[in-house]
Amino acid sequence: MNMYLTVLLLVLTLYGVPSTGQKKKETLLSEKVGQLMDWTGRRAVIRMNGEKFRRFVKAPPRNYSVVIMFTALQPQRQCGVCKQADEEYQILANSWRYSSAFTNKVFFATVDFDEGSDVFQMLNMNSAPSFIHFPAKGKPKKSDSYELQVRGFAAEQLARWVGDRTDVQIRVIRPPNYAGPLMLGFLLAVIGGLAYLRRNNLEFLYNKNVWAFSALCFCLIMTSGQMWNHIRGPPYAHKNPTTGHIEPHHWTSGTYIHGSSQAQFVAETHIVLLFNSAVTMGMVLLHEAATSDMDIGKRKIMCVAGIGLVMLFFSWLLSIFRAKYHGYPYSFLLS
Repeated sequence: MNMYLTVLLLVLTLYGVPSTGQKKKETLLSEKVGQLMDWTGRRAVIRMNGEKFRRFVKAPPRNYSVVIMFTALQPQRQCGVCKQADEEYQILANSWRYSSAFTNKVFFATVDFDEGSDVFQMLNMNSAPSFIHFPAKGKPKKSDSYELQVRGFAAEQLARWVGDRTDVQIRVIRPPNYAGPLMLGFLLAVIGGLAYLRRNNLEFLYNKNVWAFSALCFCLIMTSGQMWNHIRGPPYAHKNPTTGHIEPHHWTSGTYIHGSSQAQFVAETHIVLLFNSAVTMGMVLLHEAATSDMDIGKRKIMCVAGIGLVMLFFSWLLSIFRAKYHGYPYSFLLS
């Protein structure tokens, strides 16, 4: 009997007995995770005030990360960009909530200024929207604050940032958008209608200029970055995070040209499309001036116009590329 007691005491000495404090800590953690899971089950984004923030984010114990959007959605705040960012944030949170990989490792929450102004004061925040990741261990680092002005607030960009901070990869699933298929159907219907109306005279289908123009338009659209916009969903232009309005002269980056070589605005692709089209038109004019049978005066005018278009718009294209890849200023585009 004494031998068994000795062995038992030795095991307890080596592995220890959970203390009362440890049990309370585990119970508290279990209650917090259970409460967060319950709230997430009701809605993907948890609404927090100052009390909830201090209890579930600031106070230990915590073995989960919390991504919080600090916003101001009340109408009197007139924060247009807050509503746009909130829509993208909801898409991100719902994509995670209804994912097969969903766990209690990451939770998404919001703190509205009118419901948690004390949290804003605690974090010395005076602008919205802002996104901060609160890791499971330790305090947030600089990289845990999302660079909204650089990366935009598209759900896909937020998902990449969350993946970098938590190693949780979220596949963004957007609600179905039928605008594209409807436009394609309308376009096919128009083409089919025109072909039917001209069913007795379809010579235009064999016109090489028609097909050359169609191919040129397709190439210009693709090379301007439209597909990137379709996949990434960037904002149209730079907007003030506080007011939600486009700023014509923003000192850190262009309003319509993104300051990073890893991102772009929708307006940027439109500008590049316009410039590429102008350069192409200049080349066409030069070709016509060299090969046309028109009188010499008109050919000279076409040559001068072609050279002017190529030089002007190609130099502007180079300015855009230099600004994005080398950080040169390009504010002339905004004047």
